[in-house]
Amino acid sequence: MIREILAGGAKLAALALAAGLFLTAGQGVAQSGNPFAPVAYVNDRAITNFELSQRMTLLGLFRTPGDIRQVALDQLIDDRLRLDAAESAGINLPQEAINAGIADFAERANMEPEQFIQALEGSGVAQETMRDFVKAGLGWRELVRGRFGQRSQITEAEVDRALAENGIGGAEVELAEIRLSAGTSEQRARAERLALDLSQTIRGREQFAAAAKRYSDAGSASNGGQTGRIINVDTLSPELREEVLSMSVGGVSDPMDEGNAIAVYQLLGIRETEAKTPADRSIKFAEYLIPGGRSEAALSEAAKIAGKVERCDDFYGINRKNAPERLMIHTKPVNEVPGDVANELAKLDEGEVSASLTRGSNLLMVMLCSRTPAVEDAANRQFARRQLFSQRLATFGDAYLAQLKADAIIRYP
Repeated sequence: MIREILAGGAKLAALALAAGLFLTAGQGVAQSGNPFAPVAYVNDRAITNFELSQRMTLLGLFRTPGDIRQVALDQLIDDRLRLDAAESAGINLPQEAINAGIADFAERANMEPEQFIQALEGSGVAQETMRDFVKAGLGWRELVRGRFGQRSQITEAEVDRALAENGIGGAEVELAEIRLSAGTSEQRARAERLALDLSQTIRGREQFAAAAKRYSDAGSASNGGQTGRIINVDTLSPELREEVLSMSVGGVSDPMDEGNAIAVYQLLGIRETEAKTPADRSIKFAEYLIPGGRSEAALSEAAKIAGKVERCDDFYGINRKNAPERLMIHTKPVNEVPGDVANELAKLDEGEVSASLTRGSNLLMVMLCSRTPAVEDAANRQFARRQLFSQRLATFGDAYLAQLKADAIIRYP
């Protein structure tokens, strides 16, 4: 299983919140006695009755099973140990990282972060409670990765064995993009500088969306770089696939050279698919050039053409009176398709078109004609490695937490 960026009920939270299953403050867990009276001490640091009540209310929203008071208290003790260990290791999460974590929860509930916080507060959960919950998960992840990352590396033999014995599921991702035209040497130099700066300075989804609207030359710019597509990782170019599978949700890629453009991507979400996904052996696609680049006239013509074509052969009629070289229909192995085209085709179903790319002074329309699946199962080795790495890292983390708990002085008043 993929470890989500935040531990502890994120999926349950999304289901509960998205379905509107909020408890009212009056239905939440009532505080008893002094809200600031301690209910437990962890290395002489108190956990208060208020914190316990808040966590119980939060777990109620998450529809957590079991003895909710005991689960809440156990979680708070673990979180206190996690936070202390992260602080001792010098890990100080910036506010942007915590905000991004809350935004991830909000997105799963189909809400804006502000709406999400307001909904929680309306259900009796203070904003600080959610921030502490997120901070503990993120800080622990950073600590475990830094402490045990090298020891969790996976060998090629381990990947081979996992694929042979158990098989590995596929993965689907949602990406946002910033594409910078690089058709001329001047454009390329500017695009490379800007892409490097963006990849190193963007923090969080709001910054990425703002940068996409300001700088991106792709059609998705007006939507903050979001394409609205769920993409199978096996359909991405090898370079982008490797980059994406090494990223955390919310992370920003290094600049990707895609021929006539330099691209930067943000990983908005990733989920494991249940079944193995065979890789494509080859892909058939059409490319159609429209003079004028991304001018209004060229984009208008592309929109008209998109309304007329349902399959690749329809382009022959569209191009009947034009130069033959404006239309190219290819059948190629996936690893031979240019990176920018491969990544655009990954967003499309058969018969769908895109007009997000350029070629020199031309707008490039792309249509996916068909995919030919591989005869043999070519499960993605990089994704297999990621799964195995996450599993091993989690094992180290669980053992380390158990050690911290054994060494701690935990007492109850």
